[in-house]
Amino acid sequence: MQKLMAKDINNKARKIKLLILDVDGVLTDGMLNYGMDGEMFKQFNVKDGVGIKLLQQQGIDIAVITAKDSKPLTQRMNDLSVQYFYPACHNKILAFNELLTLLSLNKEQVAYIGDDVIDLQVMEQVGLSIAVYDAHNFVKKSADYISQASGGQGVAREIADLILEAQCDLNALYTQMAKGKTGKIIQ
Repeated sequence: MQKLMAKDINNKARKIKLLILDVDGVLTDGMLNYGMDGEMFKQFNVKDGVGIKLLQQQGIDIAVITAKDSKPLTQRMNDLSVQYFYPACHNKILAFNELLTLLSLNKEQVAYIGDDVIDLQVMEQVGLSIAVYDAHNFVKKSADYISQASGGQGVAREIADLILEAQCDLNALYTQMAKGKTGKIIQ
């Protein structure tokens, strides 16, 4: 159940200049897969990549703050040109405050997508807090918005659409994209 009405979510989304994402349970399904030699495998949804690139093209910054670090994760962030990447971060509020200062933003201009209790320290500070559909129930209780998608199933794309629809003509943007007029989109 959404805590805020659609109108309120739209008003909050209209102000967003920075979207912060957690990784495991948000950009991935939260499963950790290890190979025989201990190497970690991660699976990302290409729809999320399109959403992230569209937000960047519209001037909305993307940050990723995660407790984990791995070569596949670093590669994905490089592929998506995520400039503000905080791997192996065990104090997300410090990274959040650094981003506010670095980008000269106020809290109302930031959205955060999380799935577990570690995300609450930032979610309680931002203008638009989002829990993924399969987030822990304690996190859902604190979120302004609960996604329709589960972690790893296109959550970032869903929220990108929500933000873009509040800030621009999303249909026109997708029409331009379909005609190849938005530049290269890496999935």
